[in-house]
Amino acid sequence: MYKKSDIHPSWGNLLQAEFKAGYMNELSSFLTSDERTHRVFPPMEQIFECFNRTPVNKVKVVVLGQDPYHGFGQAHGLSFSVKGDQKIPPSLKNIIKELHLEFADFRALNGDLSCWADQGVLLMNSALTVRKSDPGSHQNRGWERFTDAAIQQLSEVRENAVFLLWGKFAQSKVHLIDQSKHLLLMAPHPSPFSAHRGFFGCGHFAKTNEFLIENGYEPIDWNIN
Repeated sequence: MYKKSDIHPSWGNLLQAEFKAGYMNELSSFLTSDERTHRVFPPMEQIFECFNRTPVNKVKVVVLGQDPYHGFGQAHGLSFSVKGDQKIPPSLKNIIKELHLEFADFRALNGDLSCWADQGVLLMNSALTVRKSDPGSHQNRGWERFTDAAIQQLSEVRENAVFLLWGKFAQSKVHLIDQSKHLLLMAPHPSPFSAHRGFFGCGHFAKTNEFLIENGYEPIDWNIN
């Protein structure tokens, strides 16, 4: 069973009611059973990576994804990110393309966004696990309740964070965020199917840094290195 100690203490305290809730027992049992017959990503020790990399008091930006990558060796617990030795997936390619449009000196050495997480960018998927080659396979098993609680609690305890909501799924979480305290930036998903509908040219990364500076925070160095 998952427990408070699996996650950074700041998040453990914020989400202690979720760890005590019955659905977490059910979720843990489901994953234990599923692992017997399927490969599950990310590795178990990285399920809570986004929370462990970015403690509550450091969160300045939130990027919401839906599912971890379902290919071998890709997912490592951060939304849109892949390990440095992996081929960059299409949506992340388009994120990098937008960053090149916004910043003339932008550079990306690989697809590992850990450097963003370490600066206060919470890279959280709504479902934290997935079966190999089976997108959406761990949706509606309990993860959404857990991550929705994380969004809502974060909205309550932090101020002047930027929420980047790309695509209809991420935008369905708007009701969890106090818009009087935070900046919400919305655009189509960076997927090749929708990026041309308004993700390219959205300016979200520059707008994020402008807002952070206005509110006394260090801007994010978006370079991926």
